[in-house]
Amino acid sequence: MARGAERRGFRQIQDVAEHFAIGSLRTLQVSMDPAEQLQQIYLAGFELKTFDRFPKCVGVVREECIALLVPSPDGLQMLGTPGWQIGEVMGVLTEVGGRQVFQAKQDMVEATPERLEKLRRFREELADLLQR
Repeated sequence: MARGAERRGFRQIQDVAEHFAIGSLRTLQVSMDPAEQLQQIYLAGFELKTFDRFPKCVGVVREECIALLVPSPDGLQMLGTPGWQIGEVMGVLTEVGGRQVFQAKQDMVEATPERLEKLRRFREELADLLQR
């Protein structure tokens, strides 16, 4: 098996920069720094929490709405769907007996229109902060 110059022969070193148009460089995504993202989230009025049950996650809470964030190659991302804080756990939106509730094991909180609107605003604002 030939190695080095024997196999490929001698030629000019390829300049990979010539293959990128300047406009396409703008479309390359730079991964976000999770520490900077957490700082922006905190400055926007969200509380940050850690949970023993979820050691790789950071909890983000505001007005009883809660989401779990996990690190990814592109920065922090929401794990699952945000929910309602019930004590020290997150209640997920579900339906019980034909009505919407936030449920965490046996504990339930009514999913009123006001709570659903709070959760919608929470999710949208947090998603916006994670995209910055």
